[in-house]
Amino acid sequence: MESVLEQQRRCHEERDRYIEAMVKESMSKYSTHTEQINSAHRMRYFRDSYMETSYNLAQLYEDHDGSRKSEFKAIGGPNAFNEFHSRFRQIKDFYKKHPGEIQAPLSMEFDQLTMDENNGDPMPLVQFTDEEGYGRYLDLTQHHHQYLNIKGITAIDYITYLSIFDRLFDVQQSMKNVDYRRYLESLQEYLEEFIDKSMPLLDLDIIYREVEAAFKEAWSSGTFPGWPSRSTGSDKRIDLSVYRSPEELASLGLDKLKHELTASGMKCGGTLEERAERLFITKGLSSLDSLDSSLFVKRGGGDVRGSGFNDKQFQLAALESRIYKLTELLGEQRAATKENVQRKQARTGQERNAEDDMDAVDVDDDDGDDDDTPYNPKNLPLGWDGKPIPYWLYKLHGLNVNFNCEICGNQSYRGPKAFQRHFAEWRHAHGMRCLGIPNTAHFANVTQIEDALALWEKLKSLKSKERWNAEKDEEFEDSRGNIMNKKTYTDMVKEGIL
Repeated sequence: MESVLEQQRRCHEERDRYIEAMVKESMSKYSTHTEQINSAHRMRYFRDSYMETSYNLAQLYEDHDGSRKSEFKAIGGPNAFNEFHSRFRQIKDFYKKHPGEIQAPLSMEFDQLTMDENNGDPMPLVQFTDEEGYGRYLDLTQHHHQYLNIKGITAIDYITYLSIFDRLFDVQQSMKNVDYRRYLESLQEYLEEFIDKSMPLLDLDIIYREVEAAFKEAWSSGTFPGWPSRSTGSDKRIDLSVYRSPEELASLGLDKLKHELTASGMKCGGTLEERAERLFITKGLSSLDSLDSSLFVKRGGGDVRGSGFNDKQFQLAALESRIYKLTELLGEQRAATKENVQRKQARTGQERNAEDDMDAVDVDDDDGDDDDTPYNPKNLPLGWDGKPIPYWLYKLHGLNVNFNCEICGNQSYRGPKAFQRHFAEWRHAHGMRCLGIPNTAHFANVTQIEDALALWEKLKSLKSKERWNAEKDEEFEDSRGNIMNKKTYTDMVKEGIL
């Protein structure tokens, strides 16, 4: 059995070797998509192993059982030489019983990892389906069928679904039932699993905490998309001061009483008379805290007084907020998936079979010999067959023109198609968010920071002019039927004209 000091020495060595392995891995340059994903998974393996070893080392230093202190006493006391000979005798007895036992140094394990990587035989890291192309594309066919089975949903094809599957705010609230919730949970589970496989170094827990904070703020203010505020429009509250008894309240009907009770966070079940009596109790109260907690809906260990929403809707909207963020993170894969599906539909059956055969023979052999590299002196993009596309097609699509975007950190995009597509991708959305500007259609084709800020100031000034101004927009009518604004009417009343 290893001593405590030997265990600490081994943990320190492991930590140093994991750091060295992470530095070497981060300095390695990989050209293919498969190598980059495998490298990210190796980095996560080294990082997690480093954190686990550090935790074990901290436990040894804390010495909860006192074994480290006892060992220091044994090797540092007056009988230190006796302790040394005793341990040396134990080692000799062990190898007498096990003469063929060989203790491999820790460096051999890390050397083996490096050797496997150089030989092109890495450890099994992650498995993707054939449709996912080792993390290049999304496979949402099953979720497309699940989406079509939601009651009231209009039938759409797969390509259209790829374009609108994150537009959950367009789904009517009446359609957001149990099947819709199951669809959201299944979609979230798949997107999380895909991100874990294709972006292993991304910490979703940190992202979810930010999403949850932003969601709660938007939900409380009634600005979360797809769930309008309950305090405006047709959701006008009932003025209880005009009703003198529960019987008069009952004349409003079941639906209005249920809506008012729900807006106050109170239970909305029971007969018409019970609802009217429950609501009439709140008449004249400035705060509902003095009422019995049994009158309110329970959620999360407490009641929701005056919240205006129920737990199911809150959880459903929280699911939608997480899916919005996951879809934003997978913007590039989503666009590539749509192009891939369109390209496959445009091919003949023979071409699709030929490509499937090529993928089955060599899916991960992206790092072939230099002799297999196609002749490409003009650095043209590769087609579906792995060969450079024709030069006339290259110029036809405008790929010889580069577009720069200052908002994206001076990122360069080749061709007008990639340039237009990047406005909906995460990098441009992140740049706009850093500037404090919403990434809306008003800012399409705006790439300069100065232009975006100027346009945002102009839009804010226009919105301020469109706001309701009681002095100018509120209309009054005199006894003769003349229409005038509030200021004119007030002045004329003061002068005694009216």
